[in-house]
Amino acid sequence: MRLRELTRILPNRISLRTRLTVIYGAMFLIAGVVLLGTTYALFNQQLSGFSQEASFSSSTDGEDRSTSEVDAPRRNEIVTDDGQVFSDEAATEWMNQQEQRLRDSAVTSLITQGGIALVVVGGAAAGLGWLVAGRVLAPLHRVTETARRIAAAPAADRGLHERIALVGPDDEVKELADTFDTMVARLDRSFDGQRRFVANASHELRTPLTLGRGLVELAMRRRTASDDVKRLGEDLLEINTRHERLIAGLLLLARAENELVERFPVDLADVIDHVIGQASDDAESAGVDVHDEAGEAVTDGDALLLERLVHNLVENGIRHNDPDGGWVHVTSRTDSDAGVVELEVSNTGPVVPPYEVSALFEPFRRLGTDRLTTAKGAGLGLSIVRAIARAHSGDATAHPRDGGGLVVTVTLPASSEATPVDDPSHHQG
Repeated sequence: MRLRELTRILPNRISLRTRLTVIYGAMFLIAGVVLLGTTYALFNQQLSGFSQEASFSSSTDGEDRSTSEVDAPRRNEIVTDDGQVFSDEAATEWMNQQEQRLRDSAVTSLITQGGIALVVVGGAAAGLGWLVAGRVLAPLHRVTETARRIAAAPAADRGLHERIALVGPDDEVKELADTFDTMVARLDRSFDGQRRFVANASHELRTPLTLGRGLVELAMRRRTASDDVKRLGEDLLEINTRHERLIAGLLLLARAENELVERFPVDLADVIDHVIGQASDDAESAGVDVHDEAGEAVTDGDALLLERLVHNLVENGIRHNDPDGGWVHVTSRTDSDAGVVELEVSNTGPVVPPYEVSALFEPFRRLGTDRLTTAKGAGLGLSIVRAIARAHSGDATAHPRDGGGLVVTVTLPASSEATPVDDPSHHQG
């Protein structure tokens, strides 16, 4: 049997409880076998000594015979319980037979029957070891379950409010649980402080930007404003708009990383139709053809956040495209076997190196530029997409398209209320 086939047959993981039980049972069986062997060796030694004494006693019986038999030849003589008399060589042979029978009985009693008893008692000991190991490892299971719930949270800070709060003797397991609680508490405070800082900073920055926009527009609308002032005002308004977009993106990113309180069924096909209708003017101005193949894809989530997810992908596809015009293709579908819905947005555009794709999902990262305020957009589009996807228990991935451009795929859990359809092409655009 090949190693790969053997790996498929054997379990992928043996639990610590099972290993402890096997170790305890094996040690018990080894100790029992050693005990049986030692007992048999001692018994065999005693039996051999008894046989030698019996032989010596039989050989010296002639010394106690009467005076009339002094001149007769000495001989061994044994009388059995049933009255049979054996002498000389027959007596020696009978004794050897009795000794062999006694040895056979000892082997049967000590080895065979003792081995069966050892197996039975060993099985009972293994069962007891299983119960004891489960009792001892129960606090570790509690630590594992809490850590698994935190790790399974869609967002990084989801579930950090949970604590183990283990009650019991002050041993190594309780020390582990308390250390884990301390670590989670520090992470919770760190994430909460970071989230509040982003939200507060974004809100505080909106006020001066709004005030600056009003002053610039007021200066531009004055009758005495020169052409230079108007051109300067247009540049300032463009910079102000970029900063407002950045702040709006930060607020949306902070919101996407928070827990979704309520979820409702949302069909991504309807969202795609709505977003493409809104982006038609921008696509026409950029000379980009946007078309969709939106099949029914119902998921549970926040409709506004999902609309922003689709909008960011379509907007990125239009913005980062060929200068002479290209296309953006949007597809949605349901994978009933996997229980997920998929949204795929592909576009033409510049060639994207594969090693730069993962960095595009980081905040303020753009293709070929790093934190340039003059670049297109704020550098938060794909970061927001991934944050929204993970807030909905999904994920977003991307890979370069052959010939240039990017293919972004968003996978979300299918709604439990979704009904299967025969025609996967719900909409065509």
